[in-house]
Amino acid sequence: MTTVNIKFDRSQKLGYRCFMTKPVQQRTLKTRAKLLAAARDVIAEHGFGGLRADQVVKRAGVAKGTFFAHFADKDALLDEIIGGQMGDMFRDMQNREVPKSVEALVSELVPLLRFMSCERYVFDVILRKSGAAACDAIGPIAMSFGQQLEILSHWIERGPWRTDADAELLAEGIQAFLLQVLALHFCALHSGKPMEERLVEYLLVWLKPVT
Repeated sequence: MTTVNIKFDRSQKLGYRCFMTKPVQQRTLKTRAKLLAAARDVIAEHGFGGLRADQVVKRAGVAKGTFFAHFADKDALLDEIIGGQMGDMFRDMQNREVPKSVEALVSELVPLLRFMSCERYVFDVILRKSGAAACDAIGPIAMSFGQQLEILSHWIERGPWRTDADAELLAEGIQAFLLQVLALHFCALHSGKPMEERLVEYLLVWLKPVT
């Protein structure tokens, strides 16, 4: 048997490595996309709280181990799906006119309120992944809250609001009141008042110009 020795220079080695790894990366991305698509289908049928890893892998046609190679657990999967939807909402908000009243500001936040309150499970995941519960990693949900903070700060700097406090601090307050409104929405003792009405009451006090 004849042994053939092939020598590669550095550029050839790098090119060979890229050639070998690129298909693997593409396959990995396709598998991840397949899992996310399957998860969205399951959510459409059973809701966020009804999502199970077994359902996702069965619909995606992959092994269960493949699921956990991409997502640490169900919450990590939902972090990407929920955070993606929230990010889409905030990107839509970026190009809108600056609200000139508290009522107009709350109106811009209504789609987010509706989404975050569509299921108690969604709100719970958002709390765990937003940083409010000292999460150990910055994921899509936490990143989307960063997007929202930038938008709110921009609006406050250009709106008819109080000027005795930093815009980012005031924006953080809006986020805190939004979470408070959602928490009360899921509380049997306080769920009677509409979320928008309660948020308007809070923000009228919080953003009112100091005289």
